[in-house]
Amino acid sequence: MTAINSVGAAGAVALVGAGPGAADLLTLRALKLIQQAGAVVYDRLVSEEVLALIPPGCLCFDVGKSRGRHSVSQAEIGALLVQLAQQGLKVVRLKGGDPAIFGRLAEELDALDSAGIRWQIVPGISAASGCAAATGIPLTERGIAQQLRFISAVDKDCNTAQDWASLARPGQTLVFYMGLSALSEISQQLIAHGLAPDWPLLLVENGSRPAQRQLLTTLAEAATAAQHMALQSPCLILVGEVVLRQRQLVPLMARLKQQVGFLAA
Repeated sequence: MTAINSVGAAGAVALVGAGPGAADLLTLRALKLIQQAGAVVYDRLVSEEVLALIPPGCLCFDVGKSRGRHSVSQAEIGALLVQLAQQGLKVVRLKGGDPAIFGRLAEELDALDSAGIRWQIVPGISAASGCAAATGIPLTERGIAQQLRFISAVDKDCNTAQDWASLARPGQTLVFYMGLSALSEISQQLIAHGLAPDWPLLLVENGSRPAQRQLLTTLAEAATAAQHMALQSPCLILVGEVVLRQRQLVPLMARLKQQVGFLAA
């Protein structure tokens, strides 16, 4: 793998993390690559704020997926990346959060390698880090959470099987991705395997974005509370004592930006 500096005969692909949503949380490298792109292939979780940075005339392809609805298959996405690069384009594959966390990165790298396409990976702020920052919590804390675990709530077949016994232990923070539809089962299983019904749980919808909403609740009450609040995806589930520190920070940050004249990246 070589870094992408210019377009060769076969072009190149940058697999770029778009972060949790706020455009000013993009890395400088991500912003530069987006602004120089000839084609952008993006996911459902990439925010409108980030998509607005794509230059005029750039080819754009929406390949977003949601639970049970894959408008474009993973194989088709890989083939599209190869096809665009073979046309000599600088291609940005834009993924929400960090591309290496539940982003099906390996499959796309395999497709590019099979075709001999140059690529690079540009990390992004993960949904977990973005939501933690936006709610004012640490993901780890000495004496309270020595472990941090990222969990995909459903597998490729939409099953929710997990090693619940290992997850239902104190001393760790659990972050469930793609788990809102499985919230009831997650809560029930964690209680059944040893966590207290009043164990704290934080739900964060649209973390780091102006529309962010959050709900501090417990395992026993989470499913009912989420339904009452009508939470929607994207919504991260954080479980553990660290979430008791949560604050509503996004509206405050928005006001500060206006007051001091900060501009989004």
